Amino acid sequence: MFISVFDIFKIGIGPSSSHTVGPMVAVQRYLSRLRELPGLSKRSYLRVTVTLHGSLAFTGKGHATDQAVCLGMMGARPDALDPDDVAPMMERLTSDKSVAHDGLPRMSFDPSHDVIFDYGPPLPLHSNAMTFRLVGEDGRAIDEFVYYSVGGGFVVTEAELSNTRNARDELKSQDVPYPFASAKQMLEMGREANCSIAEMKLANECCDKSREEVLEGIDNVWSAMDACINRGISADGILPGGLKVKRRASEIYQKLIREGRSNPPFEHTVMDWLGVYAMAVNEENAGGGRVVTAPTNGAAGVIPAVTRYYLDHCPGADAEGIRTFLLTAAAIGGIIKANASISGAEVGCQGEVGSASAMAAAGLCAALGGTNEQVENAAEIALEHHLGMTCDPIAGLVQVPCIERNAVGAVKAVTAASLALRGDGSHFVPLDGCIETMRQTGLDMSERYKETSTGGLAVNIVAC
Repeated sequence: MFISVFDIFKIGIGPSSSHTVGPMVAVQRYLSRLRELPGLSKRSYLRVTVTLHGSLAFTGKGHATDQAVCLGMMGARPDALDPDDVAPMMERLTSDKSVAHDGLPRMSFDPSHDVIFDYGPPLPLHSNAMTFRLVGEDGRAIDEFVYYSVGGGFVVTEAELSNTRNARDELKSQDVPYPFASAKQMLEMGREANCSIAEMKLANECCDKSREEVLEGIDNVWSAMDACINRGISADGILPGGLKVKRRASEIYQKLIREGRSNPPFEHTVMDWLGVYAMAVNEENAGGGRVVTAPTNGAAGVIPAVTRYYLDHCPGADAEGIRTFLLTAAAIGGIIKANASISGAEVGCQGEVGSASAMAAAGLCAALGGTNEQVENAAEIALEHHLGMTCDPIAGLVQVPCIERNAVGAVKAVTAASLALRGDGSHFVPLDGCIETMRQTGLDMSERYKETSTGGLAVNIVAC
């Protein structure tokens, strides 16, 4: 049940944690599996195919899933891949049509034929499924295995997915000092230990890492988030994919700078700053740049935007406050993932931007000195007002409505934190009830609205 801050916040590349980062991770896991199979070194011919099912098929082209599979087959890992290396790597694979790895014989892999899009019904366990097949010279499968990319870059097997669901149902204890599996347990443990949520989360993280390692890792996460914002507010041009969406963050940022020098700003201009920070990140994500899953790539702009807002616009903000922010946000994200989902393919965008907004609201509330009860209230307010949000990206691209949706999610997060800080933490709807409502809503939601681009804006707006 324990989900680390470094599981929630993973450095990778865009445009999607479930469709880009996850498939690359799945390929690495499959290659490790092949190294354990006996007798492969004696084979004169081997070929690998990868079939994408469900949402991975329907929006795979727009999310660059086929490219992610190819990069993974060439040994690329999302946390280490330089986005500038993608094009030459793809050119090389298109020419060679084969891959070689330590401990394995050279295997045939043709990008144009061996990544297969299955547009039929999704596999029963999860919409984001990938079937790997190792084929011999006679065309028969030597090995076949399925992985599931369940959101946020997490990849599981069928057995692991079943174990995760059993753990969710049974709320099994975690082998950490503060094994909270729900918001209720989190608040109870905080009261008993007289600890903040961030302090409990840090203690849990320090079970297998030193305090210095954990804090350095958190600082690195924020550094990557901040660098992504800075790249986004410096870049211009047209995003890839065919929609001809123009990058806007740089232009808006420059306008805000000029206006700040010449005129007293409107009070609501702070929302423009939140928006431009979030859009900068999601434009980078849409362009295949380096981003941090927070908790997914499609929602990657909300938490960096609100953290940057805290740093740039809140008196007394400091590095320790950022650590408190991210530890608290990760604690809330872990509860949401354990009890519902952060996957757009499972529950729609309520699980992505909704979760990110709840995490950001909680983090900001904590960084500004909120009590545990106020933090839980902030998260609940933000999540409650994203319930039912669909995932219907036009042309399967993480651009429209995703980029602006992150900006609005960031504004909602600040509003939720502010409302919670004005109260004493008591409120009507508990966060656990809101999370369960999100899970049930996702189950009831039509597949057309869960990252398949077969409903909503994706069919009502013509992609020119």
